[in-house]
Amino acid sequence: MNLDTSILFWINGHHTPWLDSLMWIISAPRTWLPLYVLLLGLIVYKYRSWRAVLLVLCGFAVAVGLSDFLCSGVIKPLVCRLRPTHEPAIPPLHLVNRYAGGLYGFCSSHAANTMACALLFSLLYRNRTATLCLMTWVAANCYSRIYLGVHYPSDIMVGLLVGTLWAVPVWLVLVRWLRVDGGAVPPGGS
Repeated sequence: MNLDTSILFWINGHHTPWLDSLMWIISAPRTWLPLYVLLLGLIVYKYRSWRAVLLVLCGFAVAVGLSDFLCSGVIKPLVCRLRPTHEPAIPPLHLVNRYAGGLYGFCSSHAANTMACALLFSLLYRNRTATLCLMTWVAANCYSRIYLGVHYPSDIMVGLLVGTLWAVPVWLVLVRWLRVDGGAVPPGGS
């Protein structure tokens, strides 16, 4: 058994009923709607100009949308790596609510999307506490995907890389070319 599979089985094998419930909740996208509303509120509070807010929101749509598309629309169908829950060559995993996910798992869209969102916000907002909270959210989300048995750790690592590779250029475009930074908008751009 390789390291990737060994880590998966170690995490998935340390299950309890309360962790099953917690990981199920953490992994559900709707769980994080209040966080998204909070992030939107913080963006509006920081930038105050509707132009800047709209540019930043478009930046989030581009970073997260392209991260998701690259993972789900390009890499998964191209690589065709079975999720651990669908892989016949490994022993059965502990499933929560009989959830096995889609057929292919490389790479993790959850990891890519949460990293793109968290990193872009952190780069724009520049607050250590917010960054720490958001990176904890990313880590918990990623851990839950391994715990549920639907991703190998390498699926997660590549997903994090994909999210990073979209968040950083979008941030650079927003800050350097569209001049959205620190709440400042270029003259005449209110």
